[in-house]
Amino acid sequence: MDLFDHSFSDKSYHRPLAESLRPQNLEDIIGQQKILGRNSPWFKIFTSGQIPSLIFWGPPGTGKTSLANLIAKKIDAEIVSENAIDLGAKSLREIGEKAKRRLIEFQRKTLLFIDEIHRLNKSQQDILLPYIEKGFITLIGATTENPSYELNAALLSRCRILVFDSLDLESLREVWLKACANKQRTPETILQDLACDMMLGLADGDARRLLNMVELLFNSFDANDGPSKVLSFPLDNDGLTALIQNSNLRYDKSSDQHYDVISAFIKSIRGSDPDAGLYYLARMIKGGEDPRFIARRLVVLASEDIGNADPRALTVAVAGLQAVELVGWPEAAISLAQIVTYLASAPKSNRSYLGLKMAQEVVEQTGTLAVPLALRSSQTQAMKNLGYGKGYRYSHDSEKGYIRQSFLPEKLIGKSFYEPSEHGFEKTIKQYLEWLKN
Repeated sequence: MDLFDHSFSDKSYHRPLAESLRPQNLEDIIGQQKILGRNSPWFKIFTSGQIPSLIFWGPPGTGKTSLANLIAKKIDAEIVSENAIDLGAKSLREIGEKAKRRLIEFQRKTLLFIDEIHRLNKSQQDILLPYIEKGFITLIGATTENPSYELNAALLSRCRILVFDSLDLESLREVWLKACANKQRTPETILQDLACDMMLGLADGDARRLLNMVELLFNSFDANDGPSKVLSFPLDNDGLTALIQNSNLRYDKSSDQHYDVISAFIKSIRGSDPDAGLYYLARMIKGGEDPRFIARRLVVLASEDIGNADPRALTVAVAGLQAVELVGWPEAAISLAQIVTYLASAPKSNRSYLGLKMAQEVVEQTGTLAVPLALRSSQTQAMKNLGYGKGYRYSHDSEKGYIRQSFLPEKLIGKSFYEPSEHGFEKTIKQYLEWLKN
């Protein structure tokens, strides 16, 4: 069945609510005002029918396929629609060659719509390049994954990326009311106000998910007649929960959501916000993230962002990693929460990390400078004869455990890498190092 052909000879076929409510005009698409607002340049491009190759990137249920459907109606072109999971190198090449012949022989363009385009591998993406480059194919690809990670740079350079946003609560409410009107239902007879708000939140910005829940509501309402009533309509929060049960948040361990949430998580802890840290931790727990991955990132953060401002932070993080490996989900969440709140509340310093980066830059610039003779290993007589270890002074021979001497290679004497901050315990370290110098 062609994606753009919605006529069915079997009139008894029951179309899902999400399918039957697909917009029939650009103006019918709910949300995405940045793209489809009347004053948007893209709205004018779409209505003109002069369409460049495009990549639609956004979460599920935000209108990507619906917009592709409507664009197809606006242009005079042969429409070919495919899902990336059904395509191979051979079929892509065949599509390209047919498009080439179609343009040369009949002066007719080809619009190729590929859903889940991120599932094409790199070599498959390369096959499309010459056909797009020469104008044989106008490509529209839809993806929920970040194109920067999933698509070739060469393919991206030939397409414009349009970003679709999750639908806000008001847009979702508009979808809910539209569904009720379509099925001739009165919203107040189906859900109480608080339960409606709960359902919109569970939709998580996804119109398709919302409509699937709404269809379940309508079906349950119709089946709830007679003496065998199970649910009491209009449903309250408990009734809605009992019907819908659990709804997973949008989170995929291999998607851009994975990268975005872990990035926000680390930045929140670095920014000393334990509340935000716990929120993003809860998001990852709900999404089924590997607890060891979370704990390992916290170990890195303890050294990179806290360092010597609170040396105990690394101990807490490593102990937390061990606890997570020991108990696993769901109890691991308790240990992770402890680590998150401790690290977020600890004083911060990245001076040891910055010192390492400075030292690495110097190594790159200067190469393998000679180690001072006094610091070289003098385990054998031959080494001693070469002067290895000569002049080295054992620090513990001093009453204060410190003897002033130079340890850096000669060309780097006086070079400083580690500059302690005034934060937490690092302030004490700074005072001690200054005392040594003086």
